[in-house]
Amino acid sequence: MIRFILLVLFVVLFLIGSIPLLIVEYIIGKFNMDVKSRSSLAIVNWAFRCCLFIAGTRITVLGEENVPKDQAVLYIGNHRSYFDILMTYIRVPRPTGYIAKKEMLRYPLLRDWMKYLHCLFLDRKDIKQGMKTILEGIDKVNSGISICIFPEGTRNKVNDTFLPFHGGSFKIAEKTGCPIVPMSINNAADIFEDHLPKIKKTHVVIEYGKPICMSDMTRDEKKNIASSMQEVIKEMYFKNKELI
Repeated sequence: MIRFILLVLFVVLFLIGSIPLLIVEYIIGKFNMDVKSRSSLAIVNWAFRCCLFIAGTRITVLGEENVPKDQAVLYIGNHRSYFDILMTYIRVPRPTGYIAKKEMLRYPLLRDWMKYLHCLFLDRKDIKQGMKTILEGIDKVNSGISICIFPEGTRNKVNDTFLPFHGGSFKIAEKTGCPIVPMSINNAADIFEDHLPKIKKTHVVIEYGKPICMSDMTRDEKKNIASSMQEVIKEMYFKNKELI
């Protein structure tokens, strides 16, 4: 419980203490949006690293050389923990927006940082609004901002299983031609979700697979992209279980 209390305290203090930074970042964005994106990335990266340090999380990263650094990409990964976002965000080499559920808009200051980081908010119950979010993601990638999606649509609560991947998640890569970077995340729920509200020291393994371009696929391969990408991630996931 001590780690949980310390983490909550840090997050609250960071959000309140960062109000002047939000104002500065807003002003910077009026003159240079790229500088704002990169400075916001650096600030939140620092905060996320502090959170992971408090949580006692040790991360082994494999295949990081597979992530293109000279262009925007679409990250696709399995999802079992809130910490998935923290652990993967500190690895991104360029500004990256995550697609989050619209309920996150309820939280002041947090939602402001998320917007500064190009996050998009998805209404999972409204198909029309969902398509609008995908179109916004396409615009982000075309402007050089990477996007990260967990295509299971929600956190999977059962260990060593995968929820079906939603095919709409891949429209961003199909329409922009950006590479898809598959991510497998092992043991993330052991940090927090598997024993709420305790946070415990945990070893997590993250692997980045080789980038995949939908422009190189046949029509049938594009049609089955969701299931094939899940198989790629599952293969990495079960291979890395022995490293935990």
